[in-house]
Amino acid sequence: MNITIRKRSFPGVLLLASLLLSGCDSAAYRGQVTQPSESREVNIITEESSSQEEVLEGVGRITPGGPEYDILKDLSVPETEPAPDYYRIGVEHENVAKLQERLMELGFMDNDEPTEYYGNVTQAAVKSFQRQNNLAQDGIIGPSTWEAIMDPAAKYYATKNGDQGEDIRRIQNRLYELGYLATEDLITGNFGDKTEEAVKKLQQMNDLEQDGKVGQKTMNLLYSDEIKPNLLVYGDRSEVVQAAQERLKLLGYLTTDPDGAYGLDTSIALKQFQSRNDLVVDGYLGPSTRAALNSGDAVPNGLSLGDQGDSVERVQQLLSKYGYLASANVTGYFGEVTENAVKNFQKNNSLSSDGSVGMLTMAKLTGSNVRRSTGGTATGGGSSSNRGGGSSSGSTSSGGGTVNISGGAGTLISIASSKLGCPYVYGAKGPNSFDCSGFVYWCLNQAGVRQSYITSSGWRSVGKYTKITNFNNLQAGDIVVVSGHVGIVAGGGTVIDASSSNGKVVHRSLSSWWRNNFICGWRIFG
Repeated sequence: MNITIRKRSFPGVLLLASLLLSGCDSAAYRGQVTQPSESREVNIITEESSSQEEVLEGVGRITPGGPEYDILKDLSVPETEPAPDYYRIGVEHENVAKLQERLMELGFMDNDEPTEYYGNVTQAAVKSFQRQNNLAQDGIIGPSTWEAIMDPAAKYYATKNGDQGEDIRRIQNRLYELGYLATEDLITGNFGDKTEEAVKKLQQMNDLEQDGKVGQKTMNLLYSDEIKPNLLVYGDRSEVVQAAQERLKLLGYLTTDPDGAYGLDTSIALKQFQSRNDLVVDGYLGPSTRAALNSGDAVPNGLSLGDQGDSVERVQQLLSKYGYLASANVTGYFGEVTENAVKNFQKNNSLSSDGSVGMLTMAKLTGSNVRRSTGGTATGGGSSSNRGGGSSSGSTSSGGGTVNISGGAGTLISIASSKLGCPYVYGAKGPNSFDCSGFVYWCLNQAGVRQSYITSSGWRSVGKYTKITNFNNLQAGDIVVVSGHVGIVAGGGTVIDASSSNGKVVHRSLSSWWRNNFICGWRIFG
């Protein structure tokens, strides 16, 4: 059999010749020996000389050993790793990123930049999806699970009576904090009748459909600022409030006399207590807050240079009342002027003059036998703009070299870098495991910045620092907030964060994903 191929201006003709000879699964093309069933010969002729056969340079005649296409030797053949039949822990493939993105869309996985690695967090999300869709809960994705996840009609995360898992335990813990679950022993990871009753009560008090299931609306509400708790709140009056106030007073948080009425001062004191005791800062006197308040391990109050908030303003008002601080300096920020005023107060009232407001200073300041200032009102001065303090420097590798960062930002980045590789665990606040907001909270406090624990949603409106609204203006040491996630800008176009998709703390590029999901940044230093 003779085949004549005309010389074209595109190289694909050579591949076509091979396919015509031996089919799409050409053994000759793969470099294997074939035994043709009949004699074959290929001649390549030019358009200009259709009647004269001439062999194209680099192509020999067909032989039983197969043609040798010298012209094809240097052509690069793209290698695409085939998709695995099953996805499980340890698998790395581009399809894993698609999987994670879909699980995040459906609420089964915390929002994060998708990766190609299938780790423990991805497995847990898959198990929750399988449970909801009556599939075998093995955390392994085969064809049926993949098809169900990618189905455009796939349902958002929801859980109900009868379900079990770590996600149920997290929900129960929040219901307990908000006063909807009566006792801590009900936090079991099993969604039973008591949990269903608690969910219905929460839905009733927050004007949601009372179906007893935790779906999209209920889940979004659980950590929302608008949620109404089922516990003692602003305006309540009781002996329980009185006891809590007395404890807050003893620990140096309450600046007024206990009276049993849950007013503004009590709310401010509770938030400060929650901030210093690793609790969700919501100002509610819930079970977990009461347990921590009455614990022998309760951390007493302590305000010092760089702190900011309502508690600082209350202390400044008292210092102003007794002549140690000018009223113009009652700003809510603990700067050098406030520190000097505290030192003067401590000297006049026989206290150690360290310039910080601890239990003894607060007790004296809120007592009945305070010595007023005799040397005039403190005025002038300013406040330190470096609210994190410290003057050490740090460095971070950014792909294009090492970026040196000095001051408080350098300290923060050095601390964050020291935790690279630590596992991602939902709700963990360190020191050896973290979720995204817990990581930022721990690093800031280790760097000397007094920051309470808040969720990634709470970082949208923290309001305590300088807000950055342009992604291009982010700099090293800033906190970057994206939809459902938060991290620490490390310089050189990189970020350090506790990543759910990676399953650990990572140092990575501030990619287009961060830009596309950007909400705001917060400048802590400078």
